Amino acid sequence: MRKEIFTENAPEAIGPYSQAIEAGDFIYISGQIGINPETGEVAEGIEAQTNQVMHNLQAILTEAGTDVSQVVKFTIYIDSMDNFATVNDIYGGYLSKPYPARATVEVSKLPKNVLIEMDAVVYTK
Repeated sequence: MRKEIFTENAPEAIGPYSQAIEAGDFIYISGQIGINPETGEVAEGIEAQTNQVMHNLQAILTEAGTDVSQVVKFTIYIDSMDNFATVNDIYGGYLSKPYPARATVEVSKLPKNVLIEMDAVVYTK
């Protein structure tokens, strides 16, 4: 069984996909970028975009009735590994042990020319 998860507290999808899908014991959260859902504007700079991405992820998690402690895997896409330490510090401030698995990948370009995008897999049981 699949169930769509949607909240107005995170940006609407900018294509034919859902913010998140619950399937069995897992929730798959689509890539979130640093768009403020209230203004529709992209946050300025890597610090602000990373914080906005985490807020957007948290809003989806809240709508799903869970929180960041249940995330088992993050994938972080950044436009430059030069921002790795900054992203790592901000991202780490939202988490506690045991930390989820993670991959961080440098990519050539992201939607709306943002600097960072993250997706997540959540275990709900």
